[in-house]
Amino acid sequence: MKRSTTALVALGAVTAAVTGGVLLLGVGGGAGAAGPDDDGLPPATATVVRTDLVLSKTVDGRIDFAQRRAVKAPVEGTVTVAAAEGTTVRRGQALYELNDKPVTLLYGPVPAFREMKVGARGSDVLQLERNLRDLGYGAGLYVDTEYGSDTEAAVKRWQKQLNRETTGRVGRGDVVFQPGEVTVVAADAALADQVGPDAPVLTVASTKPVVRARLEQTDGALTARGTKVEVTLPSGKTRPGKVAGTVRPEAEEGVEGGGQDGITVEVVLDGGSRAVSGEDAEATASVTFVSEAREGVLAVPVEAVVALRGENGGYGLQAVRGRTSEMVRVETGMTADGRIEVSGAGLRVGMKVGVAKP
Repeated sequence: MKRSTTALVALGAVTAAVTGGVLLLGVGGGAGAAGPDDDGLPPATATVVRTDLVLSKTVDGRIDFAQRRAVKAPVEGTVTVAAAEGTTVRRGQALYELNDKPVTLLYGPVPAFREMKVGARGSDVLQLERNLRDLGYGAGLYVDTEYGSDTEAAVKRWQKQLNRETTGRVGRGDVVFQPGEVTVVAADAALADQVGPDAPVLTVASTKPVVRARLEQTDGALTARGTKVEVTLPSGKTRPGKVAGTVRPEAEEGVEGGGQDGITVEVVLDGGSRAVSGEDAEATASVTFVSEAREGVLAVPVEAVVALRGENGGYGLQAVRGRTSEMVRVETGMTADGRIEVSGAGLRVGMKVGVAKP
């Protein structure tokens, strides 16, 4: 990633703001303490506001496609049709051709790990039969886990339509099973390349667009599925979304930043494909991960908080009313963008409280 910036953001109407570091003022003065003026009033004041506090982290990201993974050749051969990057491939269509034979995409979670023929049983047979049925070759086919004569007949009809040798068998390398339609995001093997077993031929991904962003290893809490995210796209438009999951390092080969230390997450935007329509996939997006949020809380600048001395300790605010002031005990909460959440009896929106001189 080009940059990683931690942002502590306070949202909402702010009627007064004082910036600076945390300054805990000791009641009664003391070395290094900033006390009130001679008349007992603070050198400056700020206003208690009701606002939303959001703790977040912002990093760079890029528009990509979900579930990027390599498609590897299970058998040796020559690539006779190279994959076209950007192509969407659906059930029954060829992902590529090896030795002048199409390698067909079928849907299912179980990989094609063996030749399927009469007598075979298993979940791979079941998903093959479901694909044959959905492609229109299900006449007389009983969909189950057994590769019977009905399956063989359906395969032959399918092979004939594809101008393949009608063997009635589905060999290793004839089909590729994927969860659904895919987008070809990279051609790893070019036309006429020789590929061997387990050599990558192309890289595919889901057709669902995502924004990929890299976080530090210490940001593991932000990678949880469902974490709220706000993305500023290259066009400047802002879209809400959420974390869909993380990406395995091997799935990042060829992706900018792949292989570096960190955690890459995939963010799904509200609105799906419409959200990124017309956006430049090569440009950088800004991704803000919201780790904590407090809505509608009372807040003051952090330098308004006073450390109370004495056996009870705690914190307070110097409430200013006209030409007089008094110390009000408060409970503190979340801090964001120089503001801190406060609560306590007598606090109200618009109250003036003392702060150090700006």
